[in-house]
Amino acid sequence: MVDVVANHVAPIDMDFSQINPFNSADHYHNKCDINWSDQGSVEYCRLANLPDLSQENGWVRDQLKNWVKNLVNDYGFDGIRIDTIPEVPKDFWSEYGESAGVFQMGECFNGDPAYVGPYQQHLTALFNYPMYYTILDVWGNGKSMQGIPNRIDQEKMHFQDMDALGLFVDNHDNPRFLHQHGDQTMFKGALTFALTAQGIPFYYYGSEQAYAGGADPGNRESLWQDMNRNSDIYQMTAKINGARKAQQIWDHPFEERYVMDNFYCFQRGQFLVATTNSHNDQTYTVPNTAFSEGQEVCNIFYPTSDCQTVSEGNVNVYLKNGESKIYVPKTSSFFDGIDFEASPEDAILMSKESIVDDIEVAPVSSEFVQ
Repeated sequence: MVDVVANHVAPIDMDFSQINPFNSADHYHNKCDINWSDQGSVEYCRLANLPDLSQENGWVRDQLKNWVKNLVNDYGFDGIRIDTIPEVPKDFWSEYGESAGVFQMGECFNGDPAYVGPYQQHLTALFNYPMYYTILDVWGNGKSMQGIPNRIDQEKMHFQDMDALGLFVDNHDNPRFLHQHGDQTMFKGALTFALTAQGIPFYYYGSEQAYAGGADPGNRESLWQDMNRNSDIYQMTAKINGARKAQQIWDHPFEERYVMDNFYCFQRGQFLVATTNSHNDQTYTVPNTAFSEGQEVCNIFYPTSDCQTVSEGNVNVYLKNGESKIYVPKTSSFFDGIDFEASPEDAILMSKESIVDDIEVAPVSSEFVQ
């Protein structure tokens, strides 16, 4: 994917001669500061004093549409990530996406599904900012995990394709989770949810190194000097990605199985995820799972010491000190190379999957997202 901007240009204030081809004042709206309570002002005025392009100017509109079409065609991009969605009228995005001809992921920085959702009528997909704030509430602030199904119910009323929403915990516009909430165990739980729940997982570089930068630019740390593939979160992420690929969870619906204030469990086919937002031990019998009677299932993180036989569709889940677990069939290809007869100390999980190898964005989101 490539990141594109159609709302504004560089911070040149009023010296439009620096910009090509938009080098005339009539290519822009008049200079004004945004009043965030007025949608007209959001679309017309300047964000951070960046000169705001006038999409109602037919020449400007055509230039932007032709540019994105040529960019995608020249370089063979599979998708575009579009910046500053609410700062431009909705009808423009319909034309812009059609010109691009590929999958579009829009950034609408707002936590209200009623505000964000209607933009999906003009774009393929949007980052799920409403769920982002719920993730912070649940794993960061310790609020009830009932907030997750409540948020999902809200979103169902406003989004036309829940499978196409971008799930994330960290990004380049917000202080990192660990800056706001320094608990790495809760961070792991939040990442586990975002990598496996309904939607397209977007993983921000540095999360696997437990980066804790604050507001921009503090959250844009350099990675190359300390890329540690043995870090706990890197290894956890690789295992989750390997298991979700082996089980092809994108082909299976998101189905909630059990929810309590401090326990949340859901399933994607034969892929059962159990998480908590508490360091207190949690013990539950999860009913009505998609596993078969007598089927052996194992926790992907400790496969040689945490397996069980499914009885009457139930899976017994014990979470210690805030951990998350993911159960898949013992016969899953994810466990290829595992010696289940070996001691836990000797068994090595041979999963070297890339952090993002299993995320594949295609124009038709629900069927092809991996």
